[in-house]
Amino acid sequence: MTQEEFAPIALGLPHEPGIYKYYNAENQLLYVGKAKDLRKRVSSYFTNTFTTYKTHELVKRIDRIEFTIVDSEQDAFLLENALIKQYHPRYNILLKDDKTYPYIVIKKEPFPRVFLTRRKYADGSEYIGPFASVGSVRQLLELVKQMIPLRTCTLNLAADKIEKGQYKVCLEYHLGNCKGPCEKKQSAAAYSEDLLQVKNIIKGNLQPVTAYLKKQLKESSELLRFEEAAIWQKKINSLEAYQASSVIVGKLHGNLDVFSLLRDQSTAYVNYLMVQHGTIVQTHTVQLEIQLEESDEEVLIFALANMRAQFNSMAAECVVPFPINYPEKDITILVPKAGEKKKLLDLSLKNVNYYQQEIQQKKLWQPVGKSAAEKKQVLSELQALLQLPALPAHIECFDNSHFQGSYPVSAMVCFLEGIPSKENYRHYHVKTVTGIDDFATMKEVVYRRYKRLLEEEKSLPQLVIIDGGKGQLNAALESIRALQLIGKMTVFGLAKNEEELFFAGDQQSIRLPWNSDSLKLIRFIRDEVHRFGISFHRNIRSKGTFTNGLEKIPGIGSQTAQQLLTAFKSVKKVQLQSPESLEKIIGKSKAALVVNYFREGYK
Repeated sequence: MTQEEFAPIALGLPHEPGIYKYYNAENQLLYVGKAKDLRKRVSSYFTNTFTTYKTHELVKRIDRIEFTIVDSEQDAFLLENALIKQYHPRYNILLKDDKTYPYIVIKKEPFPRVFLTRRKYADGSEYIGPFASVGSVRQLLELVKQMIPLRTCTLNLAADKIEKGQYKVCLEYHLGNCKGPCEKKQSAAAYSEDLLQVKNIIKGNLQPVTAYLKKQLKESSELLRFEEAAIWQKKINSLEAYQASSVIVGKLHGNLDVFSLLRDQSTAYVNYLMVQHGTIVQTHTVQLEIQLEESDEEVLIFALANMRAQFNSMAAECVVPFPINYPEKDITILVPKAGEKKKLLDLSLKNVNYYQQEIQQKKLWQPVGKSAAEKKQVLSELQALLQLPALPAHIECFDNSHFQGSYPVSAMVCFLEGIPSKENYRHYHVKTVTGIDDFATMKEVVYRRYKRLLEEEKSLPQLVIIDGGKGQLNAALESIRALQLIGKMTVFGLAKNEEELFFAGDQQSIRLPWNSDSLKLIRFIRDEVHRFGISFHRNIRSKGTFTNGLEKIPGIGSQTAQQLLTAFKSVKKVQLQSPESLEKIIGKSKAALVVNYFREGYK
């Protein structure tokens, strides 16, 4: 949808809080958003100059807009989250967390059993959790078994059956793991008291459990049951040892949630610590794929709402690394600067950093230490997945780089037999392109690279990767076609900030298996060309050998050009400004020089 097509729609949008939904021509839901003012928020998509490829793609695909007015910003927030969970729109933040998490269930039955489950049923039972780790649940249940023996059998312990004497105690009773309610050796009231302490242990409220155990110890001692007292003392020691390993902030007695955020281009990582009674009872980190231009605040709010709901948190206080405008008014948001809560926040940040490093390590192709057979195997896998006519023993990848929309350069990296061939890396100063034009730049450098290889009669790569969108891919193919190299090597595009591959003319992109070595190799090549291009760019900037593109305008010097770049971030955005906007920065006479220059055909 264009700005002109949107203009009449804007008049029908109210200045009220609510949610908006974008649909494409096939009536597929593309995006759900919330707004304090629906007209202002939706209009911003059609008046702002966005910097990401995905936002441009979203706006181009919008065919229909629906909205729902609500009473408050909080209601909009809750409705937006519900719709995202229900429909999973393509352009909303994607929470990459499809695991099923375990619960501890307290079964609704006479003398309730307590056990681990991954499924919740509407059977009246009490489900505690979910828990992020199965291992931690098993450890917790083992502690419960040591502290408070409960029955584990599946007998129907109805009162009438027990009265009739239908059951006999089993080996678990003789081992001390059950108190024998099936033979009336434990009353329902005593069992309920034990069950209450079990709930306290599971929920991290260990103080009343310790008090309960000490009471039992005292009673046994007073009755001179010293062996029994020794057992109670052992349980107290075990509980205190568990508490010492679990309590992070002993001075905190309430419940709170702690969140930290780490962002890496289009991916964010959020760590969550659930603290109850001074004990960290849950710790979990998730990965989120950022689809548009969401701020750190928007990402953290999204993750906070989802993770609190997922883990059934009732804490009224959330500790976060920076201020956020969280719409739920009953939740207190705190950014600690010192003290025990700051220690918790630092611990959360430590966890999220470790998680990101672990994820990145798993994603990367590690050529060092790989045998020739292993390297050939990953190339064979890539050949099969992409249906390449030949083994891609020689791979080259191109990427463009610029600084705030100015100073374009390009880089090319070369991989032979799956490992970097650094002597064949190349940098390119763009020669024939004026201003920033990624398509023309890609066309130029690809032409220069393969014209040179043909002239020197050197071997061509089997696979060429163009890091960019379809426009860059088509521009590269123009040069390949001009050099009559079509069919002599395979060329595909790699979407910016994505891991989608696409060939010219294909409607659907290709996604390699997320844990495959072939995808790890593609990532490694992409990261290497980014690193190589950025280091070249930084080196040249530090030497002062770039000329600001705006300095080519007659009457505009380096200082004025830098003022414009500082204000508008890129030459392209300077070009889009109105004369009034330019006048505020550089004055009326210089603004006229800039406007006239662009009107005369500068590209």
